[in-house]
Amino acid sequence: MYSEIYREIDQVIEKQQAAALCVVVRASGSTPRGKGSKMLVYPDGHFSGTVGGGELEQRVIAVAQEVIASGEPQMVEYAMADPQRGDPGVCGGQVEVYVEPILPQATVMVVGAGHVGLKVAHLAKWLGYAVVVSDDREERIQEDGLSSLGTVHHGSMEELVKTYPIHDRTFVVLTTRNVDVDVAGLPVLLQSETPYIGVIGSRRRWETTKAKLLEMGIPVDQIARITSPVGLELNAETPEEIAVSIMAQIIMLRHGGDGTSMAK
Repeated sequence: MYSEIYREIDQVIEKQQAAALCVVVRASGSTPRGKGSKMLVYPDGHFSGTVGGGELEQRVIAVAQEVIASGEPQMVEYAMADPQRGDPGVCGGQVEVYVEPILPQATVMVVGAGHVGLKVAHLAKWLGYAVVVSDDREERIQEDGLSSLGTVHHGSMEELVKTYPIHDRTFVVLTTRNVDVDVAGLPVLLQSETPYIGVIGSRRRWETTKAKLLEMGIPVDQIARITSPVGLELNAETPEEIAVSIMAQIIMLRHGGDGTSMAK
């Protein structure tokens, strides 16, 4: 009966999109739809299936959009008796709906498959992130075992953005070989929804990069979205240690941490 919704859910997951599944988990008395009724809602409010139509459905759609934005599921309950007191119907029953977010997998996109970039990719994979590794040098993306980490892309950052969806759960790390590569690619990355663009390098390298971006006319508020030097200050030295500092910063941002010591 609900095979079409399940097929849509598969497509949402495959395409790294977002939606919310709404399921009637309890229905008592006279209600528009019974227990088990399902509706799949997308961020723009369009939907498949139904949990009852009318005002009830519009309220559930609004909750679903909140759930997609927050990533937190909700259980909502509606009485269907008296619209004058705010009820969404007059059937006389009660409906309880569970609204669950379906979100893209958190992804780490590594641009630059050098020593540090590969360690970031390996660590991100181990931590459960989807991984994309990109480099414009063909020999770099042919490293043994690289394809086992996830998606491998050969080409420029502009081509990368065109071929791979960057959503608000995609964390981009630039571990490139020089300023020129960063300057060429950062403007297109700044047009994406990514919440994090980390650029490796010294403070002096970043000041050079920033000056070139300003010369190109990139607004200051957009440049402020870039984190450089990348990572938390751990006095890291080896590629492995630097990868830990970078992923620690991503985890902190993703979960709202502040990076302070847990021991007070």
